[in-house]
Amino acid sequence: MKNLITIISTLLTIGYSHAQLHGIANNSDSPNVKLKSINIGDCVWTEGFWADKFNVCSSTMVPHMGTILKGDTGHAYNNFKIAAGLKEGEAKGKLWHDGDFYKWMESAMYVYAQNKDEKINNELDEIIEVIAKAQEDNGYLSTHIQIRKIEPFSKITNHELYNSGHLLTSACIHNRITGKTNFLNIAIKHADNLYNIFQSPSEELVHFGFNPSQIMGLVELYRTTKDKRYLELSEIFINNRGKEKMKWGTDHSSVPFWFVGDAFQDRTPLREETEAVGHAVLALYLYSGAADVYAETGEKALLDALEKIRASVVDKKMYITGACGQVDHGAYGYGDMVHEAFDADYAMPNASAYCETCANIGNAMFNWRMLGLKGESKYADIMELVMLNSALSGISVDGKNYFYQNPLRAISGKTTVDENDKQAHQIHKQDHQRQAYLDCFCCPPNIVRTIAKVSGWAYSLSKNGVAVNLYGGNKLNTKMLDGSELKLSQSTQYPWKGKINITINKCKKEPFDLMLRIPEWATGSKITVNGMETVSKITPGKFTVINRKWKKGDSVSLDMPMDIKLIGGHSEIEEVRNQVAIKRGPIVYCAESTDLPKYSKILDIYLPQSSELKANYIPNLLGGVTTISGDIKLRKEKTNGMYYEVKKPEWETVKTKFIPYFSWANRGLSEMTVWLPIIWE
Repeated sequence: MKNLITIISTLLTIGYSHAQLHGIANNSDSPNVKLKSINIGDCVWTEGFWADKFNVCSSTMVPHMGTILKGDTGHAYNNFKIAAGLKEGEAKGKLWHDGDFYKWMESAMYVYAQNKDEKINNELDEIIEVIAKAQEDNGYLSTHIQIRKIEPFSKITNHELYNSGHLLTSACIHNRITGKTNFLNIAIKHADNLYNIFQSPSEELVHFGFNPSQIMGLVELYRTTKDKRYLELSEIFINNRGKEKMKWGTDHSSVPFWFVGDAFQDRTPLREETEAVGHAVLALYLYSGAADVYAETGEKALLDALEKIRASVVDKKMYITGACGQVDHGAYGYGDMVHEAFDADYAMPNASAYCETCANIGNAMFNWRMLGLKGESKYADIMELVMLNSALSGISVDGKNYFYQNPLRAISGKTTVDENDKQAHQIHKQDHQRQAYLDCFCCPPNIVRTIAKVSGWAYSLSKNGVAVNLYGGNKLNTKMLDGSELKLSQSTQYPWKGKINITINKCKKEPFDLMLRIPEWATGSKITVNGMETVSKITPGKFTVINRKWKKGDSVSLDMPMDIKLIGGHSEIEEVRNQVAIKRGPIVYCAESTDLPKYSKILDIYLPQSSELKANYIPNLLGGVTTISGDIKLRKEKTNGMYYEVKKPEWETVKTKFIPYFSWANRGLSEMTVWLPIIWE
């Protein structure tokens, strides 16, 4: 009788939550998530912007990157073969290169979830077999360390736990999409080893979670296996932040000076933190992992800290493009040296902005998790801002070349890095042109997997409804939390046009909520149901919730004004005083020297406030984009010396076009700027 009651209870639980057991985040049973994931593959892009991007992703981005990483240039797969004893050679690439390879594998899985190409499935099985052979008997797996015969976890900067996190996440996604356990078994064996080592870490091991993708990975493995040890370990890694100060003279004495204190969020315990600090990628991975932990534990102190930190990012340290990480190297707070990091409030340089692609994507990842926890549309606003601007800028239109940094201004001949810092100097030389391969290859597979999975972010499931987070032509075929089927289609040319049409194709008979995100910029939006009924209460920056008995054939139309707006910056952002950026809908625009008269410099252009700006869609430009045309003024006189006597300038009025920021540097070497000095007339 007791067993029967248990079975019935389990079935009731499954009946309520089985709709999203195969989501990007398997938060079906997460008690503190308000908006749950749809299953991977439930939403498929059908037309327009994101459909075009996904097509490039599946046809070019993923296979092209696979050729790189499996070949001698990327060498990542070679490392696994060498560690497995299947190939002779030396470890190449960075110490975190295993993680890059796992991210590429994850990208391929998302593509497979939609196109069901068995070649992808079979190739992954072959790769997983090699990874299994490379894994040590005790579960340890980090190819550089194994090939070089370095003692595991002997040096903090070996990035072993970063590799671990992407292994665990990739394996969970593979299991959800394919139903297979071959990759998952590797992950479980690896996580068991981590638990044995880090459940009660020695003084030397307390700081090893500094590049914390393992927190997200452990929570996802817990959600997949229900083994509470993995959730326990994820909390341990959070609890260790700020717990002890790193001591010198140990095995970690060779740690670079920028890996201490605030540099990697280790000066202040996370629950006491009030602002975003340190390396931007590490920070946003930590905050994302902590959000995952809160989803399971409901610990209020974690959520309170995350809300303060998120406000610090969005209100005081984030670029207009959604990008994060203001500085390459610098001092912060207590004098801690930081690297690729958040800086002081409103310290927002343009030409030297670091804005690593991984950090920008991390901002979207963090806000996606906060969207689930809080159920508020402002988090999806940031997701969209990042995805349509600072994330997409990290990859070329053809899907084959990559940016590491995403500055908001590019000036020919600028030098900002010590020549002795060869890696950083190489990265800065890439400001003006995307590269086919980056020695530090973390960003390329990150942007590719994000494009591959973004359809899984487009919708969420509420207690009795569905939330539309991101707009784009698509079909949704999912189940609501009560198990009822829901099919709908979305037709739109967003983000170039503001009209979105949603048609209900199948649904339950009982009333449910359709939640439409109204972006904060979309003042004046209108919603109609079946062409007649007008929804009156529409608040920008909020979800508009329409509750009714829906039926097949019902249609909802959302019309958002796509006005061209001039955006200014906070008075304390010195670099943008008396300057404006151009924004239309969610898209941030830039001026590129390619569109200026020959030999013109980007710093010589000014925007008259009276310039009549017009939007124009050009299908054969940069993959199809809406440009903005208008008059600008070129300052004709040339200045000599660092300072000069100011006289009334001579102007030349010229017509130009502004292009979406994400699409710059696709037409050869060029200068670029998002922010333009304005002439008030």
